[in-house]
Amino acid sequence: MDMRSLLTLTVLLALIREDNGQSQNKPTVSLLPKFPDVFVGDDVTLTCKGGSGTIKWFINGAQQSHQDSLMLLTAVTSRNSGEYECEQGGSKSDNLNLTVLELEPHAQLTPSIGGAVMSKGDARNLVLQVDDDLKGWACFVLRGEKGFRIQPAVDEKRKRAVIFAELEEENRATFWCLNRNTKHRSNAVTLKMTELRVMLEPPALPPLLGESVALRCVVWGGGEVENAVFSKNNVAITDKIKDKYIITNATQDHTGKYSCHATYRYIHISSGAARQEGDSDAQELNVIDGPPAATVIPVSTTSLQCSCKDCSADCRSYRWYRTPFDDSFARKSLSVNGQSIEMDEEGQYSCRKDCGKGFSRFSKAHDYGAQPTPVPVNVLPIIVAAILMVLGVLIVVLVALKCRKRGESSVQTTGDKDKKTGGDYEQIKLTDQAVYHTLGEGTDKDKGEGGYEALQKRQEETVYHTLGPGEGQSQGEGQGGYEALKNVKAEVYQTLSSAESKTPAGESEGGYEQLPQKAKDEAVTVEENPYEELKAGQQDKKQTSKDKEEEKASD
Repeated sequence: MDMRSLLTLTVLLALIREDNGQSQNKPTVSLLPKFPDVFVGDDVTLTCKGGSGTIKWFINGAQQSHQDSLMLLTAVTSRNSGEYECEQGGSKSDNLNLTVLELEPHAQLTPSIGGAVMSKGDARNLVLQVDDDLKGWACFVLRGEKGFRIQPAVDEKRKRAVIFAELEEENRATFWCLNRNTKHRSNAVTLKMTELRVMLEPPALPPLLGESVALRCVVWGGGEVENAVFSKNNVAITDKIKDKYIITNATQDHTGKYSCHATYRYIHISSGAARQEGDSDAQELNVIDGPPAATVIPVSTTSLQCSCKDCSADCRSYRWYRTPFDDSFARKSLSVNGQSIEMDEEGQYSCRKDCGKGFSRFSKAHDYGAQPTPVPVNVLPIIVAAILMVLGVLIVVLVALKCRKRGESSVQTTGDKDKKTGGDYEQIKLTDQAVYHTLGEGTDKDKGEGGYEALQKRQEETVYHTLGPGEGQSQGEGQGGYEALKNVKAEVYQTLSSAESKTPAGESEGGYEQLPQKAKDEAVTVEENPYEELKAGQQDKKQTSKDKEEEKASD
């Protein structure tokens, strides 16, 4: 071999070594997680590895300000679609074509409770719901740049599976599930860690335009939040409800970084626990367009129709679902694939359109055969009303008793007064009216003029004793007066006040006066009041006494 040939071989070997060195130093752009398809709302990470020196990023040929080896894209939309490349040490990587499908994936992965933020060391259950059976489904987690497989707990009856999600030592982790046979997958859920006691909890899935969004300010360990102040991009928000900030109609203007300042106490540990304050980390909220949504149109009381006017031509068939009222995670895919459906079981009916690689958004649920939700009854007004009614009844009873007492006292006073006035007669308090006959002097009740006998009453018997100067005197013969014993019903009699008065006609020797009668031996009916007759007789007697005194004076 001559010198010229050796020189040429040396140059070729040097060029080959240079090309190999440059090829080894060329950076590479990779996608994490390694999704077969990227759906709207996913969180993905782009990595630039293999080169050296300062990193530059390019999207569709335009240089970006980002210089880290990792580029995190959260809640991606079709606007994130394009060609990505990086440059290190003057060497550019090959392009990575990212295509974001404006569709929802085949399966849904959602937290059973809570939002996207957890305290360090905590964990959360994620529920996987699929249209078909769960055979072939597996779940995964990406912590940092390392991926791990998770075995879900399968519930075939409800067509769902549950995975135990924990962050371990990472600040964030992304969870998703994949069918190894069909390559269909679920949406991705990203959970984030905080070491602060106060946490702002945004939803685990990015909110879509027009949806309602609730941001909660919570305290680790079950602390009771007494007051919370929310901020967006460090500007305080006044429109809030205690520990919640609710967005009723989300728009792009609501995108931003939110935080909260909480005043709280651990009253479940001690009722006298000290009041504490704290701030949360700032959490990003991205409101995105999302896929087009289907609409349920009622055709009759038992039939529905599905429509999606904004869906593309690739969306050709329909899927119907029914969810029980008492379990939102027990959604069941129905066998009907047409545009219309006849409802035969009570529950919440929804639909979406099948677009091949994914689906449209679910329609709003239509309730069928729902039992009316019991309206919470405030028992306090009922209790107060019952108490007031009882008090009112008691007051009425007390007033009635008091009035009755006063009436009895008044009657007693009147009786006492009548006993003392004039000395002519005494009224005995009686409980009912009695009917009397006037008797003659003899013991025979129809002939005696000087005695008396209490006639039979209408209801009960009246018992009398006739008192005389001594024992053995018969009725109507006593000289010393008489006594009316107690009885149950009313009875009226009259006693002369003085023995010095002249005995008027019809008076017996014993000092008794025959009571006035309407007619001889005629009984007074129950309807008449013998006390009124007694008063009239007393007035006649007084008038007679007065006349006699005037005659005596004239003599």
